[in-house]
Amino acid sequence: MRERSIIHINVADFAVAVERLVDRRLKERSVIIAHDTAIRATVYDMSEEAYQNGVRKGMALRRALRYCRDTVVLPLHPFRYERAMVQLLKCALPYSPLIEKSDHDGHLFVDVTGTGRLFGPPPDIAWRIRKAIRANMGFDPIWSVASNKLVAKVATRMVKPVGEYVVGAGEEACFMKPLPIHLVPGIEREDLKCFREFNLTRTGHVANLSMGQLYVMFGNRSHSLYNAVRGIDPSPVLSVGQEHPMVSVDHTFGNDTNTATSVEGALYRLVEKAGIDLRKQRLTARRIRIVLDYSDGRRMTRQATVDPATANDFRLFAVAKRVLERAWKRRVRIRHMRLTCHRLTYPPAQMALFSEH
Repeated sequence: MRERSIIHINVADFAVAVERLVDRRLKERSVIIAHDTAIRATVYDMSEEAYQNGVRKGMALRRALRYCRDTVVLPLHPFRYERAMVQLLKCALPYSPLIEKSDHDGHLFVDVTGTGRLFGPPPDIAWRIRKAIRANMGFDPIWSVASNKLVAKVATRMVKPVGEYVVGAGEEACFMKPLPIHLVPGIEREDLKCFREFNLTRTGHVANLSMGQLYVMFGNRSHSLYNAVRGIDPSPVLSVGQEHPMVSVDHTFGNDTNTATSVEGALYRLVEKAGIDLRKQRLTARRIRIVLDYSDGRRMTRQATVDPATANDFRLFAVAKRVLERAWKRRVRIRHMRLTCHRLTYPPAQMALFSEH
């Protein structure tokens, strides 16, 4: 198999960085961007200054303001972030057609495999992309080079908020071994709690477990975790503009039914199938849609957002069950059910549960 070279570009605290370009007075001030100004508003993004004071994404704004009283609170401007992502993409386009961007959060994966004769070694290409971003946009992005997306993404987290990192081919497992387990993309909060119960806090600790031992703890998710902690990730970098395909699974009932146990049991089996497919592709779902076809020919469709995105069967099922309750409003029996996971994205890394100190 041909050795790959993947660059990960990461503009730290992207939304804040964009807002600071718009208003220079925000530079070096503590900034929080919140979903709205309601009493239950949550943190969407924050500056490094706010992060150092204990503010985290998803935290209730009221709580965040207790940690950081002198901060500037701004509303979201999604259109600004979208335009900035387009400009970011343009800075990388001269070097590869294989560029995969996240959802307006300042992350790019760039596959530069086989471009050495044109542009030089991958670290040189990464440096040129960074230089173009600084000149054209005023950002100072973090960058890394590795043989796959997972290791490249972890590497940029190692040098945040400013820096660069190169992981050589064949060094992936050694690189991952000493790292805190929460840095691995796809490890979720429930996983961290489980690992903590067994005093497994480093990636190397988990890498020492066999597939069988992981299966006892995580069931169908054991294979993806086994590979992730070893820095194995065959998922491709998509071409510019290419969207991740939806994951869709169906179930036709042998006999039309409106029995809760039968319908919910079928839903869970669909969730398991979808979860396996997502994890094979190293993807997570941001939205779930359920389609019910009734015996009388009528169809009902409902959907909901999954926040944060996940490929965890239990979390997917919790959302799917709520969607099912919204779609299942008739007493007529159900003939067919479809579950679709869409708005797919590369899995995020998790915040640490506890301080290292």
